[in-house]
Amino acid sequence: MASKYDRVVVTGMGIISSIGNNVKDYWNSLINGVSGADIISNFDPSRFKTRFACQIKNFDPLQYMDKKEVRKLDEYVQFAIAAADEAMKDAELSQDNYDPERVGVIYSSGIGGFGNFTEECINYGINNRVPRFSPFFIPKAICDIGAGHLSMRYNLRGPNFAVLSACASSNNAMIEALYHLRLNKADIMVCGGGESITCEAILGGFSSMKALSERNDNPKTASRPYDKDRDGFVLGEASGILIFERLDHALKRGARIYAEVAGAGATADAYHVTAPHPEGLGAKRVIQVTLDDAGMNIEDIDYVNTHGTSTPLGDLAEVKAIKDVFGDYIKNMNISSTKSMTGHCLGGTGAIEAIACIKSITESIVPPTINHFTDDPEIDTDFNFTFNTAQKRKVRAALSNNFGFGGHNASLLFKEYIA
Repeated sequence: MASKYDRVVVTGMGIISSIGNNVKDYWNSLINGVSGADIISNFDPSRFKTRFACQIKNFDPLQYMDKKEVRKLDEYVQFAIAAADEAMKDAELSQDNYDPERVGVIYSSGIGGFGNFTEECINYGINNRVPRFSPFFIPKAICDIGAGHLSMRYNLRGPNFAVLSACASSNNAMIEALYHLRLNKADIMVCGGGESITCEAILGGFSSMKALSERNDNPKTASRPYDKDRDGFVLGEASGILIFERLDHALKRGARIYAEVAGAGATADAYHVTAPHPEGLGAKRVIQVTLDDAGMNIEDIDYVNTHGTSTPLGDLAEVKAIKDVFGDYIKNMNISSTKSMTGHCLGGTGAIEAIACIKSITESIVPPTINHFTDDPEIDTDFNFTFNTAQKRKVRAALSNNFGFGGHNASLLFKEYIA
């Protein structure tokens, strides 16, 4: 086992999501199988083939910042600040128990301020292409700006940047945070990712790719990973923040420890810009790399939170990858896709699913894959997909998979903290 000087633990968590605007509410919704999907409310979606998403609800940015600041920030950054406030408080971080030059921020977004970008371009067209762009246009739109604002808000002067790998972005952000801590480049890393993506351009773009579910008659059952009749993913909004900390630093300040960050891995499919490798080769390798990095065996894993987006090809490829790695041991594990409840939050999905994994360890409950109605004959029945109902069990270690357009694969392994 690595010494306390090499080990990294989780000491704080924060979240804004379509099923809860704090960790407690989010977790309660997960284990009770609550879907966040509903008809889009911030614009008229009636002309689109898909008219629903998992939008964040009941969010008031004025609880976290003043009106002047709200005008300067894209919604994805507002979500980041809200989640970070919860995580910092949860970790009981204050100016007297850390060195700000040893605390960094890696906060990612797959798309960034695309809603703001869309509005500015629409206004440009409406105004007969007269260039009356807001001076905040670029700072609100770029994908790194969330990390910048978090560092300024808390005066964190360590490593500060964003990682972009589409839907794997926040997993890669956490992986980079882990590496910085292992290399002793920081004591604490504030890491994660998020998206605010219910805008016309995003909905239209994904719809034109035929990537989205079109179950407008019943949105809450639209995200159905591993179901025979799955027809695409559901767009989701979220922001997830985790406080990663070197174990020696956490022990020194008497921090509460939720779990240990045991290992991580990243690979490429090198196959297709949007489709996964049909045999799940990149996914298979990233799982194995992550296990190797953690120095753990397949028998050590009790739960896999899958990428499981509810797409016909993606779900099948990931199942093949998991079966190839774990073999007959899969009969002893639970897997589930919490995207069945949150939708697919793109660059934010890895962070909120990491929180789900950690809560499964601390609470000994595996959240379900909801909306299962019909078995898919192409999917192995040896798996325990935790369909429709949460399952109580001891979770010693949980694996979180996320994959992105471009063939990006990123996985993290969390385990029960043992002193």
